[in-house]
Amino acid sequence: MDTLEGWTRSTHTADVAGRPTTHTVWRRGTGPGVVVVHEIPGITPAVTAFAQEVVDAGHTVVMPSLFGTDGAPASAGSIVRAIGQVCVSRELTKLRVGETSPVATWLRSLARELHEELGGPGVGALGMCFTGGFALAMMVDDSVTAPVLCQPSTPAALTPARSRDVNLSPGDLDVVRGRCAAGQQVLGIRYRSDPAVGRRFDTLTTELGDAFIRVELEGKGHSTVTEHRSQVAVDAVLAFFAEHLH
Repeated sequence: MDTLEGWTRSTHTADVAGRPTTHTVWRRGTGPGVVVVHEIPGITPAVTAFAQEVVDAGHTVVMPSLFGTDGAPASAGSIVRAIGQVCVSRELTKLRVGETSPVATWLRSLARELHEELGGPGVGALGMCFTGGFALAMMVDDSVTAPVLCQPSTPAALTPARSRDVNLSPGDLDVVRGRCAAGQQVLGIRYRSDPAVGRRFDTLTTELGDAFIRVELEGKGHSTVTEHRSQVAVDAVLAFFAEHLH
């Protein structure tokens, strides 16, 4: 069965580092908007299943396709192919610290367009693993009022500095701090034993204070709402969206 059956396919074009850039977008549901950004290797059945849970909770969900094969299950081969796409992409940062991924401007444009269409207080944004920090970068735009970071893992936590980095430029981090000081909240979810997240949650607590809501799960796992799905994590996300979007 096609896991994207019932989802509407379209495209969105916006500037990325001075270049018009187009990506596929999948959409379903009604209600306040949420942008769900997939992890490596792409929009897998597990990602779509989680997005459907957000739809069922009363939201319009859009899933941009940034890399990978839409609808294909996660496998060793699909992961290798997606990593290859990521490595050559100019839209995505991998190892640099103190830098926002260029694709963030495209994602902000997508969120802004969705908010202009649907209205309300704003839209939600959720990133996972490699894209986990993208929700924080999207929060630089006022349209995003419910950012969720699921196991943010970029840049790769290979050194202490990279382990602490939150994938934002100093200017973007200043904007995020300001929004949090004005009352915005940020939700972060991880498995406590997951080394891929590094010390980022500590950085976010230091930078954002009580505005950063930490959900740290017991047990072993990585993908909190997809491949290693935790009901605690899913419930926390849906409650956060309900509070900030309805």
